[in-house]
Amino acid sequence: MYFDANGDPPARYDIHNFVLFPDGTSRYVQVGSFESRAVGQPELNISVEEMFWNERFREVPDSVCTESCRPGYQKVSRQGQPFCCFDCISCSKGEITNQTDAVSCLKCAEDFWSNDKRNMCIPKVFDYLSYEDPIGATLAFCSFSLGMLTVSILCIFIKFKDTPIVKANNCELSYFLLLALTLCFLCSLIFIGRPMKLNCMFRQVVFSLTFSLCVSCILAKTVTVVIAFSATKPGSRLRSWVGPRVSISVVIIGSLVQVIICFVWLSVLAQFSELNKSSEDGKIIIECNEGPALAFWSMLGYLGFLAVVSFVVAFIARNIPGSFNETKYITFSMLVFVSVWLSFIPAYLSTRGKYMVAVEIFAILASSAGMLGCIFLPKCYIIILRPELNTRGYMVGKGDTKL
Repeated sequence: MYFDANGDPPARYDIHNFVLFPDGTSRYVQVGSFESRAVGQPELNISVEEMFWNERFREVPDSVCTESCRPGYQKVSRQGQPFCCFDCISCSKGEITNQTDAVSCLKCAEDFWSNDKRNMCIPKVFDYLSYEDPIGATLAFCSFSLGMLTVSILCIFIKFKDTPIVKANNCELSYFLLLALTLCFLCSLIFIGRPMKLNCMFRQVVFSLTFSLCVSCILAKTVTVVIAFSATKPGSRLRSWVGPRVSISVVIIGSLVQVIICFVWLSVLAQFSELNKSSEDGKIIIECNEGPALAFWSMLGYLGFLAVVSFVVAFIARNIPGSFNETKYITFSMLVFVSVWLSFIPAYLSTRGKYMVAVEIFAILASSAGMLGCIFLPKCYIIILRPELNTRGYMVGKGDTKL
């Protein structure tokens, strides 16, 4: 007899097997023993030969009511049931378990994310609109193709500069408008690629200035047409305004306001690239921080104001006589422009990451293509395919030939 450090005597137990016989009788049969010792490990003796198993239970019974939880899952106890009864719940996104029967999940570090099995943290993927991305490659191809198409139309206008249809629509202003449209198409390429400080600073500025220049040219063309036809009336005071000074003034004033907005934007709110780690699961979005949204919407709002003014002036002057009244085509071009950018607002606000950039590029290309198609394609059609209509008589409405 001895006592341990706590004053407890040694433990001795007999291990019995409860045996249920086929005739309904039962008894306990000793199959082993357990005895603690003063020194060393306790001694456990089991005689497997003496154990009797019922024929209905040929396997060793499980001591728990739930299998072990695999890595990627955590144990959650069932309310009102023994501790050995639990549910295996998959870890949430961004959390993992890498061991069996884990009681809680571990959150991945900020730059990492959980894999599909939730048993390993993997680095987050950097995401931005690149030239290797199918969307980026498609938009870049469209931008370059439309830019080359605009340059081709410019070459056609230069080649046929002495024809009535080119002269009748202020050829110098048309050249300038085609150059501005080319810049509008090509400026979308600045939005594609990894955002860095340089392209973040200038991509919205280049976009706003080129579009302001473009819409100002369209407004100048509209005002020039209105003045030219109004000056032909007897006693008109607008004769002194006929000439390039009006169109040049409209272009300069229309663009200068946007220059001031962009200068204030760059001076007060410097733009830079940043890592957005919370917008999308498993991705680190590289995007441009362009400061408060007020600056962007002010720039876009001024573009809308120029477009609306051009649309109103062209719409009022749409009934000016002449077989090729350019104000009708300007009206349609501004209608397309305003429609595209009004549709852009909800689409832009409902997207994130590279898709937000893609929406803006699409709006740039669609609105520029609308202006190019409405204003210049009808002229190219007459110059190339219907040269018999390219006469002074048809321009003033005296021709009998119809389109």
